[in-house]
Amino acid sequence: MGNTSLSRDVRAVSATRYVMPLREGGSLPGLVEASDDGLYVVKFRGAGQGPKTLVAELIAGVIGRRLGFNIPEVVFVDLPAAFGRIEPDPEIAELLEASVGLNLGLDFLPGALPIDALSASTMDPRLAADIVWFDAFLANVDRTTRNTNMLRWHDQAWLIDHGAAIYAHHRWTDPAEQARRPFAAIREHVLLPVADSIVSADSRLASRLAEDDLWQVVAAIPDEWLGHDPVVGNADAQRKAYFTWLVQRLEAPRVFVADAESARTSPGVGAIDPDRRVRGRRRE
Repeated sequence: MGNTSLSRDVRAVSATRYVMPLREGGSLPGLVEASDDGLYVVKFRGAGQGPKTLVAELIAGVIGRRLGFNIPEVVFVDLPAAFGRIEPDPEIAELLEASVGLNLGLDFLPGALPIDALSASTMDPRLAADIVWFDAFLANVDRTTRNTNMLRWHDQAWLIDHGAAIYAHHRWTDPAEQARRPFAAIREHVLLPVADSIVSADSRLASRLAEDDLWQVVAAIPDEWLGHDPVVGNADAQRKAYFTWLVQRLEAPRVFVADAESARTSPGVGAIDPDRRVRGRRRE
């Protein structure tokens, strides 16, 4: 693992029992019991989507929790070499064998129910704006009407599944330049129609993230999740690329804020009348 100075934000546990697969999506996460007796939804680094998904989950999860969002606790989950040997399903056994070492776990929320697009349209507008800001900042393309990636637990909204964030890291070129690119995909955000001003959300949230916070996040990325990037280089160089991308993303003027606010106020995209918000109908 790289610099583990983020220990105050990310604990490490060992997997003790594979409970069941969660066959929702292509990455085949699993419910795993760990050495602290907790249950975690584990995203495996040996899955077809690759370890960059885990990197995005780690960065988004820690930053989101720092900003005060309800996001399940993120932990490193160590899979011992013999963990999958008694697994009868050959697909799962192969996945576990390919994932020996550090994986990413998210605290399991028992009894949580998915938030669909209809119920999302009744969310508090200020919270909706904050979530839109968060997803725009991290270039998360995966909180849409097709898949909100939100759960209702104890009467509160919880944000999950951030593996599609920071999509620039799938093809690094110039991280600083990539960070300043427009984020047109924010137009598809499920909460955009109900959100209040994204500019106001920016004034609430941006100042909460210092460069030291961002460095601690990327410093905690395990070496085994990074490998060698043909453009950026080794693990340390990749951590620097993530740090540069995040810092430049927050550099004023923040292009993602303008993108989101423009999308929110565009006719037929972000504008909904108060009656529709109360009724909770889908936007037309």
